[in-house]
Amino acid sequence: MARKDIFGSVMGSAAVEQARDVSSYAVRGASRSIIQSFEELSKSSVVDLDPGLIETSFVSDRIEDDEEEFSELVRAIRERGQDSPVLVRPHPSSPGRYQTVFGHRRVRVARELGRPVRAVVKQMGDQDHVIAQGQENAARANLSFIERTLFGERILKNGYSADIVKAALALDDTTFSKMRSVSGNIPEDIILAIGAAKGIGRDRWWQLAKLMEHPANAAKAKDHVQTSEFQQANSDARFNQLFEVLTANSKGARSAPARPQEKAWAPKDNSVKARITDTGKAFTLALKSKEASAFGAFIAGRLDELFEAFREAESGKTTGD
Repeated sequence: MARKDIFGSVMGSAAVEQARDVSSYAVRGASRSIIQSFEELSKSSVVDLDPGLIETSFVSDRIEDDEEEFSELVRAIRERGQDSPVLVRPHPSSPGRYQTVFGHRRVRVARELGRPVRAVVKQMGDQDHVIAQGQENAARANLSFIERTLFGERILKNGYSADIVKAALALDDTTFSKMRSVSGNIPEDIILAIGAAKGIGRDRWWQLAKLMEHPANAAKAKDHVQTSEFQQANSDARFNQLFEVLTANSKGARSAPARPQEKAWAPKDNSVKARITDTGKAFTLALKSKEASAFGAFIAGRLDELFEAFREAESGKTTGD
């Protein structure tokens, strides 16, 4: 089969430039290796493979497929054929099989249509695999912020460094830090319940992560994602719904007044009864019975004296006397 320049169709010219300038820091090590691998694709042959022999990547980069978009892709490939080949590597532990580096949906379409999938087969290690997978998705810009965040988190959990994640997803330090805050504060089951949320950007997710720092909100979120109202909404609406619930919960918690402490007092003969209420900002002494007025006047007439005694007592506590 004749060789052809497939790099542009697989990645697009913008991807080459992006790969050469990942996150505006020096390209070296793994990044340089994968750039060279991309450039070598221009010299590779496209082959037809049985999609039944191709497995998914060992690191998932999607939360869910948009079935409407997928149906459109099925129709397009059925009518025009597969314009862009996928990239696969020989499966590292199953001889005769392959593993998708990128192009998972095109493999799925070929499987559904019962057709071979057009592919470039490239021998790659795990590290180059995740970088190529991430950079291709970054170039296509078809992953949402939260899908990229989970993909980065899964790369880290597979033992790779932060630099590998930044190279794979073309991240600057600020975005990487916000991603880590999101994945660190929002449990994965809550993220998966919300879904891909294609219309929700990094700042909104970061704000939700800050809300989730409060234990009460974490419990509230787990309860809310089980409601029928939440589950019947689309992904963006699920995010907004949960955000509003937790925001209201946090405002309520901040505005709730301190619970007042109450005490009762009476002398042995019960000639006067006192009710003491202390909110922390207000202290109220209420007297009842026939002697209440006289006793109250007695206290009021000695407030200066009582206050000076209070000051001396507090001063003695401070100096340790």
